Amino acid sequence: MSPLAHAVQEYLALRRSLGYKLKLHGLLLPQFVEFLERRGASLITTELAVEWATLPIHASGVWRYQRLAIVRGFARYVQALDVRHEVPPDGLLPAKCRRATPYLYSQQEIEALMQAARALRPPLRAATCEAALGLLAASGMRVSEVVALDRFDLELAESRLTIRRAKNGYSREIALHPTTTAALSDYERVRDALCPDPKDPDAFFLSDAGARPTADMVRKWFARLRHVCGLDRETLGRSARLHDIRHSFVLRIIWGASCQILLASGFRCC
Repeated sequence: MSPLAHAVQEYLALRRSLGYKLKLHGLLLPQFVEFLERRGASLITTELAVEWATLPIHASGVWRYQRLAIVRGFARYVQALDVRHEVPPDGLLPAKCRRATPYLYSQQEIEALMQAARALRPPLRAATCEAALGLLAASGMRVSEVVALDRFDLELAESRLTIRRAKNGYSREIALHPTTTAALSDYERVRDALCPDPKDPDAFFLSDAGARPTADMVRKWFARLRHVCGLDRETLGRSARLHDIRHSFVLRIIWGASCQILLASGFRCC
């Protein structure tokens, strides 16, 4: 193994120990090192980094920017070990990366999506999809956090759940409204009746196969519901995303807190 290849392993291990997943970094940095080895280079230079980042020639500007940004972070790391490595300056491959504008769901639209979920088949998929959507709307969780929930993560008697595998490895607790607690308790009863012997006995949410659903699986279910409820591109001119439920939750929380502050100060917010 070359020194740079070894440095890639150390760099990824260090940053992952801090909670970063770095899936794309883990794919691209070994490719970058192989590119340098084919060029007979043992040091990172700006010229070689840009040459690699602009491959393939028909790639989008955003993709090229991401590739160079990944190399830049690694180059800073190895430069601390050997000052002969060059760190490509920022802005060499600019890209206009626009975030998607969130779609803000109304309460009626959330209820329509949950109603449509009840019509899914088989029944366990319907129950899981409805309960998962309800929890997303009531808690602002990410879909990856919802599907990762284990049964012991939910303390429904205390109206509380713990997210143990959150973004960047952090954990946090969420207080649940009594209506959410009741709905999750109902889901537990239906889930256990429909699947008394699951493939994954630790998973709180189950797919119709009796295993833990994946985030992509929930997104596919949601795509069907979105079409049924008229929230797709044909109706809106854009597609409402599953992740937008999280944005809608945050907006409701901020708006509610703002109203409380205004009311306390003697102003009216509506």
